[in-house]
Amino acid sequence: MHFFLHLEPPRTTAQEHKVTVRNGKPCFYDPPAVARAKALLTANLARYIPSEPYEHGVRLVVKWCFPRGKHKDGEYKETKPDTDNLQKMLKDCMTRLHYWKDDALVVSEIVEKFWAEVPGIYIEIEEIS
Repeated sequence: MHFFLHLEPPRTTAQEHKVTVRNGKPCFYDPPAVARAKALLTANLARYIPSEPYEHGVRLVVKWCFPRGKHKDGEYKETKPDTDNLQKMLKDCMTRLHYWKDDALVVSEIVEKFWAEVPGIYIEIEEIS
């Protein structure tokens, strides 16, 4: 399966969650920007939920396409956010939407980020036998 989410990719990442102490215990929470980013991803990913969650290993290919501004279309984006932080939030959202039984099933990942004329996120999921 493959699809393209037509949106400006969020620049906030799951790494930006916060911690507070309540009754002497740490409590983690998402600040508003992270909560908005998760809601944006979840709303857009919901249109492509597979009919059955993947149950076996998958290869996940993701191409993050950020608005190009002064950069050339297709030029690699060498600035923040880091690909691993972008992927964490995306995979967490996909797991909550039941794309797979567990994100441990993602056994291969190819992740790239570009400056692009058309912003969005290209996602390809391939079951590996």
